[in-house]
Amino acid sequence: MGIAQTGTGKTAAFVLPMLQTLSALPGRAAPGRPRALILAPTRELAAQIAENLRDYGRFLKLRSAVIFGGVSARPQEAALRGGVDIVVATPGRLLDLMGTGALHLSEVVWAVLDEADQMLDLGFFPSIRRIMAKVPRQRRTALFSATMPAPIRALAEEFLCDPQEVRVTPVARPADLVTQTVIRVSTAEKQAALTKVLQDPAVSSAIVFTRTKHGADRVARRLTQAGLAAGVIHGNRSQSQRERTLRDFKSGTVAILVATDIAARGIDVEGVSHVVNYELPNVPETYVHRIGRTARAGASGAAISLCDDEERPLLRDIERLIKRSLFDWPEAAATTASPQKKRQGPPAKTGNGKNGNRRRRGPQPARHAA
Repeated sequence: MGIAQTGTGKTAAFVLPMLQTLSALPGRAAPGRPRALILAPTRELAAQIAENLRDYGRFLKLRSAVIFGGVSARPQEAALRGGVDIVVATPGRLLDLMGTGALHLSEVVWAVLDEADQMLDLGFFPSIRRIMAKVPRQRRTALFSATMPAPIRALAEEFLCDPQEVRVTPVARPADLVTQTVIRVSTAEKQAALTKVLQDPAVSSAIVFTRTKHGADRVARRLTQAGLAAGVIHGNRSQSQRERTLRDFKSGTVAILVATDIAARGIDVEGVSHVVNYELPNVPETYVHRIGRTARAGASGAAISLCDDEERPLLRDIERLIKRSLFDWPEAAATTASPQKKRQGPPAKTGNGKNGNRRRRGPQPARHAA
């Protein structure tokens, strides 16, 4: 069980030793019978792990395949018939191929559950149990995550024998290089506050998180109307749309990505300067994963959360989890602070006197489209 902050290299922590072990095995993998299995909760994360496998193992004679839904199964079945050493998969499509006989797990010597806390929650656990029942009991099993709540740890131990836990940093502690602030705002003012944040010239690349798919569409549409180009990723988008949007975001063609929590886990995009929580997550651990999309690999970043009155209990849960209070985002305090939250310092002077046109220090919104 490996627990470490997001952006610290957990993928390499299981991929590199896996490649070394498999490269020492004799012979080749039989058709439809991989030697290693990596399970991931989302298509995007599965595709990213497969890409890392190709990069790390480019000089090894090992073959891998990525399996997930939303696309035709025929190319995936063809890859399995050719024999692959490692399968990276989401649970649903993996079970489908097991059901058709295209895939057998009887030769697996190494199984990995990435983002194990999400993989083992109530939504995934029945599928994971069915899959792991087909893997030989004599195997190496690894579970990796940035958070591992106690109830989930108990479930994880069902799949482990004499488990060892490696904890690199405190559980659920966000990366130290992420500046975390909050804008206390009414629900009606959220969109305007979000637009103001994203117009700041300091925001070079941002991911905006919403709770729902329809909410993501609505936020992206209003940002576009405000002159800010934004892409959208959520479960109702086709796989080709999701891949194209993520590709545009990675290349910088689109500077703003609006997403549900499908993008909160494992997605690694260089140069994300800001994460904005348009809506706070219902599960506080998800906050840790969301803000981990910035400040990766030693870089710095900023996380800004928009919090209305109804979300204040969620904010308290997050602060309790990370053991710190979020400070108010100063640039938003003048116009979007909740009436219950007093501004720091004296009010700005007005009029035509000596100090009449003095402006607040700090970055001002840019008048350009992203």
